[in-house]
Amino acid sequence: MRVLCAMLKHETNTFSPIRTDMARFRDWGLHFGPDAAAAYRDTAMPLAAYIKLAEAEGAEIVTPVAAEAMPAGPVTADAFERLNGAILEEVARGCDVALLDLHGAMVSETEPDGEGALLRRIREIAPDLPIAVTCDLHCNLTAAMVDNCTALIGYKTYPHVDMYEVAEQVGRIVLAAAKGEADPVMVWGQAPLLSQTLRQGTDDEPMRGLIAACRDWENRDGILAATVFGGFALADIEDAGNSAVVIADSADLARTARDDLLARTWASREEFVYRHRDLADAVETAKGYNDGPVILLDHADNCGSGATQDVMTAIAEVLRQDLDGVAVATVWDPAAVAEMTRAGIGATVTLDLGGKTDMPSIGEAGRPLRVTGTVEGLSDGSFTVEGPMYTGVTVRCGATALLRVRGVRIIVTSLHHEPWDTGIFTMMGIDPARTRYLLLKSRIHYRAGFGALPKHTLTLDGSGVTTSDNTRLTYRNVRRPIYPLDPETSWSPGT
Repeated sequence: MRVLCAMLKHETNTFSPIRTDMARFRDWGLHFGPDAAAAYRDTAMPLAAYIKLAEAEGAEIVTPVAAEAMPAGPVTADAFERLNGAILEEVARGCDVALLDLHGAMVSETEPDGEGALLRRIREIAPDLPIAVTCDLHCNLTAAMVDNCTALIGYKTYPHVDMYEVAEQVGRIVLAAAKGEADPVMVWGQAPLLSQTLRQGTDDEPMRGLIAACRDWENRDGILAATVFGGFALADIEDAGNSAVVIADSADLARTARDDLLARTWASREEFVYRHRDLADAVETAKGYNDGPVILLDHADNCGSGATQDVMTAIAEVLRQDLDGVAVATVWDPAAVAEMTRAGIGATVTLDLGGKTDMPSIGEAGRPLRVTGTVEGLSDGSFTVEGPMYTGVTVRCGATALLRVRGVRIIVTSLHHEPWDTGIFTMMGIDPARTRYLLLKSRIHYRAGFGALPKHTLTLDGSGVTTSDNTRLTYRNVRRPIYPLDPETSWSPGT
């Protein structure tokens, strides 16, 4: 048996001004051939699970590519074709099974449904090839994805700490099908709901209840896998939004489970909408807490969903209200890092920090913040994740500097990175457990590494292209009517 194991992942924010080209894939993680297996074999990533399953079968394993880029704008046509091409060329050489780690919300300059386009092209080459697909919880599921693979599954956790286990589950289903031991049937559907990513944490309702329902279905005879997707509302494509997919021994059973999951999703639609509060009031509330750490989430500027990571709105308010004992992760500003590197540790510098990127999709120009502070640390920005998400993966933030501005220490990076692991602080000599305030440009993923730390958590409703306020975004392509863009939308499964 010859088994193809590959990874190609990007969460595309079509409102982001950041370009996703080959360089951006190289910045986060791009490996070809045997290097792909070596990079991920000893991690908690889906590719590691796939390799382990194939080895247990005694299979010949080929790993044409392992590629992931930090979320941003549409993938360039060149990068899309080159990365897809690596997989397609190996399929054309011949294989018996394909085990794919994809995302489900990739948009390229030429294809609004990146994963669907890849799977359709694989099917054109190998119509009968058994194909397993692992997708992110934020997958925008499409007919092309489902119609062109054997079994597709999504993570049941956000933050995504079950990637390995989910890949193992779907890999076993497809390997059994390839050996004639199973005949899986897949049924899917969408609800007309464009839910907020900030309301999709699986420790919270409504996702917690929906995930529990999936597990209940999986405990029943005949159900092989059940997934609810929160979708990714920042990809303005026709199929953006919530969906469900069920793999079972029979289509009738799969349809029953799917309809139940979609009905539950729709019944929870109001809970999927985030309610905003005044930024100054939130910071004032934080000042009143006497115990810490206190986590402050600058969620509208989270590069893990495609933001520029250099919007200074929330940080400026923290400085204006003179919070003390604050550590910030992270601000993206390569020019500022270079200037601090030249000045050296201990130097006092005055910088126009952040605000280097215009955001035309929300009508904002970049606004740097003039600050004077002390350079307290310099680093190459590399660390290995020890927390439960991306365990074992080496993170590269590029040249990195630590700047203290009064009572606020700001980690400034040359590459984008969402702070979901404590290594972002410890590499700069900061103990997050002994820090009063942690200001994180994150949404939910911070819970993977920081979830046990905070005594209090507050969302700071600043600015950025990962805003949780849909009224700031102009949608042109998403299917309509859809809630909450169209508040009067009515729907039930089967309509």
